[in-house]
Amino acid sequence: MLHKQSEEENTMKTGYDILNDPFLNKGTAFTQAERKKLGLVGILPPHVQTIEEQARQVYKRYSDKPTRLEKRRFLMQIFDTNRTLFYYVCGRHIAEIMPIIYDPVIAENIEQYSELFVNPQNAVYLSIDARDNVEEALKNGAAGRDIRLIVVSDAEEILGIGDWGTNGVDISVGKLMVYTAAAGIDPQSVLPVILDCGTNRKELSADPLYLGNRHERVSGDAYYAFIDKFVQTAETLFPKLYLHFEDFGRNNAANILNKYNTTYPVFNDDIQGTGIITLAGILGGLRISGEKLTDQIYMCFGAGTAGAGIAKRIYMEMIRQGLTPEEAKKHFYLVDKQGLLFEDTPGLTPEQAFFVRKRSEFDRADKLTDLEAAVRSVKPTILVGTSTVPGAFTESIVRCMASYAKRPFIFPLSNPTKLAEAKAADLIEWTDGRGLIATGIPAAPVTYKGVTYEIGQANNALVYPGLGLGVMAAEAKLLTAEMISAAAHSLGGIVDTKQPGAAVLPPVTKLAEFSHTVAVAVVKCAVKTGMAGKNVTDADAVVNDLKWYPAYE
Repeated sequence: MLHKQSEEENTMKTGYDILNDPFLNKGTAFTQAERKKLGLVGILPPHVQTIEEQARQVYKRYSDKPTRLEKRRFLMQIFDTNRTLFYYVCGRHIAEIMPIIYDPVIAENIEQYSELFVNPQNAVYLSIDARDNVEEALKNGAAGRDIRLIVVSDAEEILGIGDWGTNGVDISVGKLMVYTAAAGIDPQSVLPVILDCGTNRKELSADPLYLGNRHERVSGDAYYAFIDKFVQTAETLFPKLYLHFEDFGRNNAANILNKYNTTYPVFNDDIQGTGIITLAGILGGLRISGEKLTDQIYMCFGAGTAGAGIAKRIYMEMIRQGLTPEEAKKHFYLVDKQGLLFEDTPGLTPEQAFFVRKRSEFDRADKLTDLEAAVRSVKPTILVGTSTVPGAFTESIVRCMASYAKRPFIFPLSNPTKLAEAKAADLIEWTDGRGLIATGIPAAPVTYKGVTYEIGQANNALVYPGLGLGVMAAEAKLLTAEMISAAAHSLGGIVDTKQPGAAVLPPVTKLAEFSHTVAVAVVKCAVKTGMAGKNVTDADAVVNDLKWYPAYE
């Protein structure tokens, strides 16, 4: 499906208005007839290029940029002027460009967003200090477009870099880029939104160039009233909306998701997305090892929003595979900065409290104050890191796991690169090639004792685009646990178990292919469970019908 521009809109714009509209602009690809009709004669160079010629030129200039950040900023210039060309280039170099337009390079850009601000990139900036403007702002941002997908953030906990206020709008823009590049979501149907509730980063609010609210974050009832104002207004304005929450703080994320997930099709990537991709990686690894999920002992280091969310997703899958809730809970251990979490650990969130242990289970519970002590006592077979503590998975810890686990699952998921709990090459060596590894950042293949090990990237980008495409294609009433499980199983089932050193997750180079696979599985599940909002007889067909392809009209 191509952009659906109305005839009235097309005829209204001519000349520079066309060239300044990233959804309509074709640059040097406008034919001579189009130039005559649209008032472009003489304001473009005479040679007419194909989109392939333009793409080669863009990629050459991109490749010449000396740093990753400069590469991203150059691509953003293309994004701001010609969305079709931008996504055409992305689609042909998806594995290379994905970490440039999103994680990990986007973190660097967020830190300098205000200083480098040039173009709002069709984003909507909502201020808690101007709550009466929410409807007007959303209407202005949509500009008559049929919005089907919003990514919204309040930027309290961006990736591993924390609170960045209005600068965090880049995370919403970047997520939507991945939705389109991976799953073919029409870029005209998406809207990035930032909720500026203030910032607690003092150096940010003191920066004379900072473009956001210069006060501490608003919390409590006023904060939740602002969130509700946004959600209710967006759902009213855009009745087929799929709403994606991103990088909210650990004290708010679950509250917000739980408030709306039984009323609207909503998704929180930190709580649900990371859980889905981690579950998919574990399922893929189990296909390689031949073991059962219900025989695994799960430990997470870093029990924040993502860590607790992942644990809950694996827990629910164990129940789906036959364990009672009481039996399943015995398989889980959460470790945070205090050490293993117990019933009497101060300051527990509700999500952490669900998985706490009793001190009476251990002979020396008071000694379990760090990760290594917990690993040696519990002997987990799965170790997942969402701690943002660099190098936390030490050689001693990993060799300990390898001493008792036939195929230890070790997933250092923290990002960006500088915050990862371990390097893939070290994990392969320390487990003598037996480790089933997934990382949160792209990792090169590792050759060890003559075998090349492909490293799965447990990046949410591998699952959330297909999940969203499936929800939108089915016009699902809600996003349910069953649909999430279907997405994880469809992704975990792509693993090539016959290949020595096979990755536990499929490669980013096939992102478009398995995004389609995930979407179809989600549509089928929505239909089966009565969640589809329209009649669906062919899941593959409804997914294909919704897709947009980067080609000039």
